[in-house]
Amino acid sequence: MTYKFHCLWYIMIAVTLLFLVLFTWFTLYPGQPSKDTYTYFSKKDVGRARDHARTQRIISVADIAVNLVFLIRFTMGKTGRELSAWCERTAGRYTASIILYFIILWALLNLIDLPFSFYEGYTLQKSWGFSTQTLNSWWSDYIKNASMDLVMSCIGVLLLFFAMNRWPDRWHIAAWATVSVVMVLETIIGPVLVEPMFNKFEPTKDPKLISMVQELADKADIPVDEVLIMDASRRTRKANAYFTGIGKVKRIVVYDTLLKDYPEDAVKGVIAHEMAHWKKGHIIKGLAAGCAGIFILFAVLHMLIKSDIPFRGRFKPYVWAYITLFLFLASYISGPIYNYASRYMETEADLTSVSLTHDPAAAIKLQTDLAAKNVSDMSPPAFIEWFSYSHPSGMHRIESIKNLMPPA
Repeated sequence: MTYKFHCLWYIMIAVTLLFLVLFTWFTLYPGQPSKDTYTYFSKKDVGRARDHARTQRIISVADIAVNLVFLIRFTMGKTGRELSAWCERTAGRYTASIILYFIILWALLNLIDLPFSFYEGYTLQKSWGFSTQTLNSWWSDYIKNASMDLVMSCIGVLLLFFAMNRWPDRWHIAAWATVSVVMVLETIIGPVLVEPMFNKFEPTKDPKLISMVQELADKADIPVDEVLIMDASRRTRKANAYFTGIGKVKRIVVYDTLLKDYPEDAVKGVIAHEMAHWKKGHIIKGLAAGCAGIFILFAVLHMLIKSDIPFRGRFKPYVWAYITLFLFLASYISGPIYNYASRYMETEADLTSVSLTHDPAAAIKLQTDLAAKNVSDMSPPAFIEWFSYSHPSGMHRIESIKNLMPPA
């Protein structure tokens, strides 16, 4: 059977290639950082951060490019359809053919991605001194993540094909509703069931930390049920903290690296920032925006499938390759929209955290320390920050906080 491709496919591919070319250009020719950067950071720190960022971005470009070429050739060429026919003949049963096709494509994509994941997630982290993880530990985490992804994705694909075959004109609504529910459940049960598979969490016994958290929680009017310490130092030297839970049960998780390597005012600033996300309702807003985005995604996908692939009782396994390419292109193109919203919420959390601590100078010091220790590009090219940064750059965060300070 020959499938046609709607003109929207070629527009999406063209936009993806344009973004990829621009990202590559500004990676290789980033220009000069803003003049104020050297007020807060040394030339050595800025140079190291630029070198680190360039390496990461080149890996990202290569990863995206290789996956893009493979998926276009696989889906728009004959390979995907020939594999679909082979799976139908080999598996015999329809459901088994869907599973077989999904597993083969999943394995191929993971094999393509593995060298990039290993280099960025292990080799690069080790070479820059961020990772404390052993090679065995990295592989253990990789296998756990891959196993969960394989099982959950396989279930999701089977449910998706069931909905598409059962309700060919309305399956996108069922798919949207299911994914939305899963997103909410992940937010609720992920910290309880999934995260303990990778790290240990223990209630803090430090009265000073408990008092600090309680003081900030009272100011933010947020009930905190538990303060947990995560053994992040098993894997990384980077520091962080985050909130978990929806509804009445709320917990704050603090990296042990944060307590070990940063002064008290920095710890207070990080915790205040995470509380600010809750105070501003960012988790709920993020979930609502995610659900809206997924609805649009499935609506467009439904339109393309209806236009390109005739429905004759049930969809063939090949349709999964078609969907995979669409999700790959759509997620890459829509990234700037997500990142813009995320940067807005991060800036709002930065400013709200200062209202809780009443210490903008400490907040600026925290941003300079985090950027320097994490070797973050403090002043990236405007396009790269717009396209790929989920958090504002170090200099933009500093400038936002600086505006809260009284004139000297």
